[in-house]
Amino acid sequence: MQASEFEEDDFEYDDDNVSMFEGSEMSTSAMGDYSDFETSSKDSDFSMNNDNDDSNNEEDIAYDDDDMFTDTSHKKKTYQVDFSTKNIEQITKMQIETIDQVSTLLELKREDTATLLRYFKWNKEKLVEKYMDSPDKILELAGITNDLVIMKNSEISSTAEGESFMCDICCDDDLDMDIIGLACGHRFCKNCVVVYTSQKIKNSENKPIQCPQDGCSVTMDEKIIGLLVQPEINKRYKELLNRSYVDDNNSLRWCPAPDCEYAIECHIPSTSLTSIVPTVVCHCGYLMCFGCGLPNHQPAICPIVKKWLKKCKDDSETANWISANTKECTKCQSTIEKNGGCNHMTCRKCRYEFCWVCMGPWSEHGTAWYNCNRFDESSNSTKESQSKSRASLERYLHYYNRFANHEQSAKLEEELYIKTEKKMEELQKSSDLSWIEVQFLRRAVDVTVKCRTTLKWTYVFAFYLEKTNATALFEDNQRDLEMATEQLSELLEKPLQPDEISSLRQAVLDKSVYVNQRQEVLLEDTARGLQDGRWSFFVEINN
Repeated sequence: MQASEFEEDDFEYDDDNVSMFEGSEMSTSAMGDYSDFETSSKDSDFSMNNDNDDSNNEEDIAYDDDDMFTDTSHKKKTYQVDFSTKNIEQITKMQIETIDQVSTLLELKREDTATLLRYFKWNKEKLVEKYMDSPDKILELAGITNDLVIMKNSEISSTAEGESFMCDICCDDDLDMDIIGLACGHRFCKNCVVVYTSQKIKNSENKPIQCPQDGCSVTMDEKIIGLLVQPEINKRYKELLNRSYVDDNNSLRWCPAPDCEYAIECHIPSTSLTSIVPTVVCHCGYLMCFGCGLPNHQPAICPIVKKWLKKCKDDSETANWISANTKECTKCQSTIEKNGGCNHMTCRKCRYEFCWVCMGPWSEHGTAWYNCNRFDESSNSTKESQSKSRASLERYLHYYNRFANHEQSAKLEEELYIKTEKKMEELQKSSDLSWIEVQFLRRAVDVTVKCRTTLKWTYVFAFYLEKTNATALFEDNQRDLEMATEQLSELLEKPLQPDEISSLRQAVLDKSVYVNQRQEVLLEDTARGLQDGRWSFFVEINN
């Protein structure tokens, strides 16, 4: 039986769901602060505009994060990028549109076009170019033939020579079994082909499913697979095709949040990752860097983030600590750590006695003890090496301790939210404020956590930054944001006093506005510096 023509129904999608997300082609110029997005139901409209929200009171608008990321003209900030969220229906629709376009251009069946596009990782320009040069060769490489794609005949009981047919997989020669014949000419019993295909799908193999015959490269397209496997397995196969489409597309990336089924589209080439941090936010509220897939790490660019994480994981700083805090025995070169106040050292391995200060033989000290305070030109290189290692270690620890401190503070977000919820309930009971009016505390916590994440990565940025005249400005912006964040954090920890509720509320609102402004200044200036080439790093940052 010949396979029917490829139908659009193979890519099922709900028009209502698609239309619901038609407006999700969003740029950060219209989205406000990334962290202002809360996790909401995936069935709700993804609205970026709060202007029509009647629940926003004057205080909410006064320090709404939209003020930090956008202005009244919705002008995009330097540190923002355009992106859009895509649900499964939209991803399927994107594939259908590409298949239709290329199929019409190359005059091929849509199922064959889909196979070719997947072979070329959905690079339609490359596919068209290669196919125009040598169509037969490209079809062969992709495992596509123009012969019969699928054949099913339960009446076949023997081959043309009159011999009984036997399946090469299960060795069954039952006359009543169904036989599947592929375009390559290989035949197998239907049950073996179904089991083989189903197992491939269950194992989540993203590569094309080929003929079961060893060495055969003929591909079974989704039409054939749809006729063979059970509906639930076929559904799983379509999910794998969608995942493969996103994985192969440089402008798409899956949201890494747990149980999130959205993908994000952002047209930022990898060559631009040395001058911009493409922070995007999924419909589920998760913030991430589109370039590397890690959680948001503005203002640090991807190459130095990668170097920093590697530096924190490997043993490079352990080696620096050994070099800075130990010395080698001048006789047997064993590594020795000083564990007492006396400078008379005895190597436990070779029993050599020497002075810890000058590393000279202890026997020469006697009455000439103080000679080791004289500078020895020959020992200059050793001491200089130890001094550099010590300085390198101290510099690393300076930035790492501050990085880890802000990281730890951000991890306490859940506990801080719980405390804030209790404080909001207490505030509502002890004053005439409504539940909406006490939300300023929760939003202030959002601001604090968001800015601590920014501060954490400013120390990574500063660690690799070369000292120039522009560095002082960056450090000033960093200091101002850090001071403001700490002050806001102190206000949130302050015990509630009935007679101070009004003043505390106003102080928190005012400080939240100021903290947002300081973060915007830092991110804007850093982003402009990256684009203008103002910053210099002492490591290679080619991505």
